[in-house]
Amino acid sequence: MPRFAANLSRLFPDLPFLERFGAAKEAGFDAVEVLYPYDHPTQEIRDRLIWNDLAFVLMNCPPPNATGGPQGFAAVPGLEDRFLRDFDRTLRFARVLKPRHIHIMAGAAEGPQAEATFVGNLRWAAARAPEQGLTIEPINRHDMPGWFLADYATAARVLDAVAAPNLALQFDAYHAHRITGDVIGAWAGHGARAAHVQIAGFPGRHEPAGGEIDWPGFFARLDADRYAGWVSAEYTPRAATLAGLGWMR
Repeated sequence: MPRFAANLSRLFPDLPFLERFGAAKEAGFDAVEVLYPYDHPTQEIRDRLIWNDLAFVLMNCPPPNATGGPQGFAAVPGLEDRFLRDFDRTLRFARVLKPRHIHIMAGAAEGPQAEATFVGNLRWAAARAPEQGLTIEPINRHDMPGWFLADYATAARVLDAVAAPNLALQFDAYHAHRITGDVIGAWAGHGARAAHVQIAGFPGRHEPAGGEIDWPGFFARLDADRYAGWVSAEYTPRAATLAGLGWMR
């Protein structure tokens, strides 16, 4: 059985943020991820992790743009200096929170120059934090129009070009279905590169149960391939979070 983590940016939305850690532990999770932990006191988050004996498995880079600007720009030509500054800002949070992985968001861009920019920024980041796990994630362009990293062939090419031991694939089953229509097939082709997995149902991005994705088959494939990373529940609950956790059993 895979090891499941709770995405506290999406689960338990009815609770204040810091109370979600205890709720996740009580619900049976041993790990959590927070996409953007930047708006909360870092030590308070670390304390909640320690008090509840929770592993912290993922956070996003860059920090969110409060002015409504781009969510990521690691692949955007001309924004290299901004990426370097914001990556260092993320590392300051990571030194306290100790995430297993930092997801580096590519941003909206296209073409060979964008790919070269992405590769260059990732090489710099991997060398800047050689002990820190880093990931890149293909995201579908229906949800994120214009997103640069929108297919697995490009992700594989970028990972090969960077060739850093601390950089790996982040495999999101919801996005994989949007991109390929075949989650298990996408995993068969690229899962060996994955260090982190996220799950959400399709359609609706709700609980990973039923719908168009073969969840028992996907979880069985993870076990058969001896995937050792975390599988994070990154979905929007249909109703109360606890009421929808039957899929974990």
